[in-house]
Amino acid sequence: MALSAGALESVVSPTIPLLERELGMSQSEGALLSIVLLITGALITPLAGRFGDRYGGKRVLVRLMAVVAVGGTVSALAPNLPVLLLGQVLQGAMVGALPLSFIVVRNNLPPGESKVAIGVVSGLFVGGGMVGMLSAGPVAEELSRHWMFALPTIAVAGATLLVNRLMPADPPSGSDDAGLDRPGLLLLSGMLVTLMLVLALAPEAGSQPGVLGALVVLLAVFAVGWVSVERRAASPVIDPRLLARPAIRTACVLTFVICLGTSMAVYLVPQLFDERGDGYGFGAGATEIGFFLLPGAVAATLAGPLGGIGDRRFGSRAVVGTGVVMMTVSLVALAAVHTEVWHLVVGKALIALANGLCVTAMMTGTATAVDAEDTGVATSLILVSRVLGYAVGGQLGGALLTAATPPGSDVAAESAYVTGFAIAAVVTSLALFVARTLPEGVEE
Repeated sequence: MALSAGALESVVSPTIPLLERELGMSQSEGALLSIVLLITGALITPLAGRFGDRYGGKRVLVRLMAVVAVGGTVSALAPNLPVLLLGQVLQGAMVGALPLSFIVVRNNLPPGESKVAIGVVSGLFVGGGMVGMLSAGPVAEELSRHWMFALPTIAVAGATLLVNRLMPADPPSGSDDAGLDRPGLLLLSGMLVTLMLVLALAPEAGSQPGVLGALVVLLAVFAVGWVSVERRAASPVIDPRLLARPAIRTACVLTFVICLGTSMAVYLVPQLFDERGDGYGFGAGATEIGFFLLPGAVAATLAGPLGGIGDRRFGSRAVVGTGVVMMTVSLVALAAVHTEVWHLVVGKALIALANGLCVTAMMTGTATAVDAEDTGVATSLILVSRVLGYAVGGQLGGALLTAATPPGSDVAAESAYVTGFAIAAVVTSLALFVARTLPEGVEE
């Protein structure tokens, strides 16, 4: 299920230009399409975790993935942009599947084995995402854009049926006394939607500074209101008491920072493969780019179980520290040397491996550091941090290339890539200071 869901999640990103052409979309509409799934995912994840803790992970997981399958079907049949946006909104529910999977794993396995199993699930989700990115372009070009949604949707539906039939049920561990925190949910929705609009408009801030400024103020209002409401809520969407715990707060900050650096590289490397500059870039097509990114897909898939094993044996601090150093060195190397294809292939693979190690360590450490009834909510905080980190980093990478592209040209200056990799390295290296506060060992 994690593999098929990850594949369905990632098919839009590499095919935005194709979708813009076929659906007559503007670039702003393309940007909106690329972030709708992230918005829904960030909203649904804490709710999925809370409902999973309350009603049982398997029960909520099966229903959530049924919604995802409906969303994939809508996207596959979409004749225009509004219908495709609706499909993406429904597909965003898949992000909530990860904390639900962690609930099921923790309720059915002993602590030591659950860490490895959580790592395997995380790795399959990441690997599925890379499979989706690799296959979306060729499938859309050889068959149609409809099939690039339909194929992973069929896999999701099949996996959901298997999970419903074969996976043992896990008993609910929470109570159903408190109702849904609707004010907190509405404020969180407003905050995340406003944040994504700020990120989408940031590259064009010079042409509409008033709108961007108003959105920033609105974002601050939503954030303050949400924190105030959640502190008083009987059953908050995201319990501030969990965020107050040093281990969880540190894990969220680390995940955001690491994914911010990773997402800049994830955006810049394929762009540099496609670039046709004077003395830089390789002018690669979609099939070639997919082949070049394959080692990164393999590394990302392996990182999940390796991160779980490493966390069990050496502790979160050691795993995260190793991953941050590996990623920082790789980003610095890409900034300095990117004249051969293998430079980018190796650098991207090392970054994917390092990111997977770090995020898995954060997931496993958080999932096993809280009471069993809080597993879903706690891990959902990590996933929201991951989503936001990727959204911010991707927008920063796009803004750099936009600013470095002369009017009337479609070729960005080489300095933009150098600057992007260097900024990502600096941001990622800052995680080392935060990682020092993590526990050295693990508690089982």
